[in-house]
Amino acid sequence: MRAIWKGSISFGLVSIPVALQTATRTEDLKFRLLRAKDLSPVNYKRVAAVDGKEVPWEQIVKGYEYEKQKFVVLKEEDFKRVDLEATDTIDIVDFVDLAEINPIYFHRPYYLEAQKGGASTYALLRQVLADTNKAGIAKVIIRTRQHLAAVKTNGSLLVLQLMHFADELVPASTIKPPATEKKIGRREVEMAKALVNQMTEDWDPKRYTDDYRSALMKLIDRKVKSGGKPLPGSDRHENRPTDVIDLAAVLKQSLAEANPVQKRAGKAKKKPAGRRAA
Repeated sequence: MRAIWKGSISFGLVSIPVALQTATRTEDLKFRLLRAKDLSPVNYKRVAAVDGKEVPWEQIVKGYEYEKQKFVVLKEEDFKRVDLEATDTIDIVDFVDLAEINPIYFHRPYYLEAQKGGASTYALLRQVLADTNKAGIAKVIIRTRQHLAAVKTNGSLLVLQLMHFADELVPASTIKPPATEKKIGRREVEMAKALVNQMTEDWDPKRYTDDYRSALMKLIDRKVKSGGKPLPGSDRHENRPTDVIDLAAVLKQSLAEANPVQKRAGKAKKKPAGRRAA
């Protein structure tokens, strides 16, 4: 895998040569825009707002709108003048308890791969972060943009997880917390806790897959096989909000359905029907 960035982790006088490797991949289905009458692909054009004429790439510049409809143009040399130090360094400025960081700040993860001469200090930092359950809060410049990031452990590796700056997040105070229409009783709380405990499993990320993408691919296959003809509709199940009055009854029913014994009994009842269908 080709590294997208090479540099070093720096804290105090310690420097660890590392390479940044992508830790995620996008599985989104790609669609083209088509003209309905003949399915001709529709292309995008860059047109000027003032006269609607198409603008070639060589005539396009970058501008910042400092007032409505007033722009200042920035050229490549202007961006180079913004000379931030340590552009090839993940500069750790603080170490903090990982549990203190609100997960809402975390964004995209990257693997940190030790480079030649950095294996021992890499392992040392990984061990210390694992033992203390801390994260190194750093600033790093990737592709001309500065990011806030956390250096964390992930098994035998270090990961760099990009973070949002505080001013990039919408304050939680702008969202009104729900006003309870009826006081929740102790019985409902205990039943809800019991339901959560009953549904608790060991974390295994492989258990969770993108059902929507799979269903969409099946629908696309059916459309291809049908020659693009409309497919028969199907009834969709819609979840309705739980009525506060029936909350205890709903929790009781949920507990019964989540009960392992009940679930096994339900599966046993379904097996004969499956054999007849086969």
